[in-house]
Amino acid sequence: MRSWRNERRLSLAKLKARIRYDYSYMARAERGEQAPSASLVRAYDDALEARGTLVRLHEAIQSGVGLDVLSRGHVAKAGSHVANSPAGLAEEASAQAPSEEEGISIPCRTSDGRIIFVSVPRRVFLGGLGAAAATSIVGAPLAQAAPRAPMVDRSPIEHLQAIRRVLIDSDNLFGPHQLIPKVQEQIHTITSLREGQRGTDRRQLLQVQTQFAELCGWFHQDAGDHRAAQYWMDRALQWSHGAGDPDLTVYILARKSQLAGDMLDPVEAVDVAEAAQGVARPGSRLAAVAATYAAHGYALQGEATESAREYDRARELLHAVDPDPSSSWGVWLDDAYISVQQARSQSVLGDHRGAAKGFRTAISALPPGYHRDRGVYLSREALALAGTRDAEQAATVGLEALAIGSETGSARIMAELAQLDGVLQRWHAVPSVREFRDSLDACVVHEA
Repeated sequence: MRSWRNERRLSLAKLKARIRYDYSYMARAERGEQAPSASLVRAYDDALEARGTLVRLHEAIQSGVGLDVLSRGHVAKAGSHVANSPAGLAEEASAQAPSEEEGISIPCRTSDGRIIFVSVPRRVFLGGLGAAAATSIVGAPLAQAAPRAPMVDRSPIEHLQAIRRVLIDSDNLFGPHQLIPKVQEQIHTITSLREGQRGTDRRQLLQVQTQFAELCGWFHQDAGDHRAAQYWMDRALQWSHGAGDPDLTVYILARKSQLAGDMLDPVEAVDVAEAAQGVARPGSRLAAVAATYAAHGYALQGEATESAREYDRARELLHAVDPDPSSSWGVWLDDAYISVQQARSQSVLGDHRGAAKGFRTAISALPPGYHRDRGVYLSREALALAGTRDAEQAATVGLEALAIGSETGSARIMAELAQLDGVLQRWHAVPSVREFRDSLDACVVHEA
C-alpha cells in the first residue's frame, strides 16, 4: 500500500483527504502494525489506480499465501514504474535462505521524536511487519528477484558475469535487501567451481569471486550494515591477491576508502586511499578514484583546503587517463561523479549553498536507470537546502527522496532523511515540512 502511494507521489495526508479514513489507522496499516480491512485496501486500490493489484494481494494474504510466494512477484502485476527486463531469475542462482537472526537495519521513531536505526532479526521484520513487508516486495520486484542467464554457448565465467550485471541493474532500481542472498549464493557457487581447478581457470574464478564479494559489500553498505560490508570487502581484497589482478586490488582498496568515509572514519579513508594511489598503474582511472575518496576523508577531518586540493588532483588524474585503458575498473568515474562527491564534502564542511547547487546539477545529469542513486542525491540535496534555511524546498525535495527510499530500502537515503527530520523540526509549522515529517513518520516503526 505504501509502495503504491509513494509511486503516485502522494503523502499520507493527501491520500487521507481523498479516501477519508483515519490517518493513524492508515499509518499503522502501512507499517504492518495493524491489518488493513478489505474496504481500506479497496479504497487505496481505487485512489491509487492500482487496477486491482492491492485487492488481489490482500485476498492472497488473507487466504494464507506466504511471503515466500509473494516475493516471487506472481500475485500481482508490477506497477508501471518497474522496468521490464529481459533477464529473469536464474534457477541456478536460487537464493540460500538467510539466517532468521540475520539483522536488517530499519529506521525507528523513538519516544522523544528522534529517528534512529535499529537492527532487527529478519524473522521479526518479516513476521512483525507482515503485510507491509509483503506489499513492498510485490510493489517493487527485483527484475524477477535474481538474474537468469542462459548457459548455452557460454562459459561459466561469462554466465557469472551476466548474472552480476543483472544484479547491478536490479540494485539501481530496487535496492539491496532482496539481492544480498542472491549474491552470496553466487559466491558459494564459485567456491564450489574452484575445486579441482588449476592455473588460469582458477585465477579467473577468483577474479569473478572478488567482483561478487565487492558487490556484496556494496549491497550491505547501501543497506546500512557496515560491519557486513567490511567483512565482504576484506574477503574481496584477499581474493584479489589470489586472482593476480593488480588493478582489481587497487579498486578494492579504493572501495574500502569509500566505505570508511561512509562510516565517518576519516583516518582510514585517507590512509587506504593513499595506499591505493601508491600502487595504482600510471594512466589508469584508479588513482583518480582513490583521490576522490581521499578528498572526502580530508573533508571529514575538517581540512577544507586539503580536500579541495585532492579533488583538483582527482580531476587532473582523470583528464590524463589513457584513452584506451586495458583495465575496465573505474570506467564510471567522470567529472560529474567527482563533482557530486565534492558537493557531499562541501555539505560536511558547511558550504550548504554550494553543496545544494552541486547536487542539483548531478541530479539533472543522472541517466534514467539510476533510480536509487537519484534518491541518494535528492536526500543529500534536501539536507544541504535545510542548511541554507530553505525549509520549504528542503521538505519538498525530501519527499521526493523518501518515495525512492521507501521503494528501494536504501539505508543511505533513509539515514540522510533522518538527519533532515531533526534539522527541520524547528520549522514544524511550515506545511511542506509537516507533510514531509508525517510521511517519514508513516515509513518508520515506532518505539513501544
